[in-house]
Amino acid sequence: MQANRADNELKEEHLLNFVVNNLEEELPIDLGEGVETTTEELYEVFAGASAGGTSINHICETTDESPHANTVRGYLTDQFDLDAVEAVGDTLLQRDTLETLPDRPVEVCTDLHLDPYYGIEEETEALYSSQAKRGTTSFHAYATLYVRVRNKRYTLAVRQLTAGETTGDVLGEFLELLDGLDLGVKAVYLDRGFYNSTCLSLLHAYNYAYVMPIIKWGKTIQDELNNGWSREIEHELAGKVTFPVFIDCVYQRGRYDEHGVARHGYAADAPFIDTPRDARHHYSKRFGIESSYRLAKQSLAMTSSRDAGLRLLLFVLSLVLQNSWRYLHWKYVAAPRRGGRHLWEWSFIEFCEMVLRAAWTVLGVRRSVPANQALDERFFR
Repeated sequence: MQANRADNELKEEHLLNFVVNNLEEELPIDLGEGVETTTEELYEVFAGASAGGTSINHICETTDESPHANTVRGYLTDQFDLDAVEAVGDTLLQRDTLETLPDRPVEVCTDLHLDPYYGIEEETEALYSSQAKRGTTSFHAYATLYVRVRNKRYTLAVRQLTAGETTGDVLGEFLELLDGLDLGVKAVYLDRGFYNSTCLSLLHAYNYAYVMPIIKWGKTIQDELNNGWSREIEHELAGKVTFPVFIDCVYQRGRYDEHGVARHGYAADAPFIDTPRDARHHYSKRFGIESSYRLAKQSLAMTSSRDAGLRLLLFVLSLVLQNSWRYLHWKYVAAPRRGGRHLWEWSFIEFCEMVLRAAWTVLGVRRSVPANQALDERFFR
């Protein structure tokens, strides 16, 4: 950023302090007595590993003043199990975020991400079973609830699905959470993982407008999606719920080397959707932003741990970093002006790099390694 843009500067150490202070306030760690390390150091390592998309081991091994990696992981796994992380994860994600949301109704989205697992199921906690995908039926499954404002995504909640849980259970929690927030909701956009009778019944019960793609379950809907042109039909699922389905048909014209007519069905019940084209248009906006999981992987610390609480905590922090970047960008970097703020260029990648450099600085990044012989002239200028 140029110096003449504002009177103040948001420096790397400020970003790290912002993240660490939030973690300390919402996730206090009981270190016990006679412990040399501090909570700040633990979270500095944690934030650095997440911002760098690397492991806690790597941060600890390449810095001179950080605690041992086993110490960091030990405190995190001992004090934050799966239930504890879920209990405070929403608070962390909503902190400062709600301040940035407009007064008008917003669009809310839910995503279901299945991270394939190829290890021994009996030795790993909190796995979720689903249809075969990428060579496995076992996954680490995460569902997120986020609002979309001006093509920007703010995560409000995250849940990990485990054996025996369903997307209906998670959606019920999400809709109850929305009811408890002072937040106007224009519509809820769901991915196909939530297409079932339970989720559709919940949406009707909570009286939320919604749009989601349908799955070709049963001969009736398969016949509808294989014939005819764009239209609206009534469809019954599992004999439990009836809802409108908009079937949108378009000529592919060689796109993705495909030809003929592509038919897409959307379960939709919203006042602003009158035609199949409306359903496709509004749902496609859901993908007109950065993929939440693509960004999450940029700021997701690597781990081979089987501990469900630690894995969820890493995922929550990756989302917290995204929310923090968007909040700081809007609140401190964007220039107020008539007609809306002017967002100066400041990418999420650059934000993460700044947090990582700050963590390396405060933890004393290693700047030399032992040499077993004297250096010759090639090493000097």
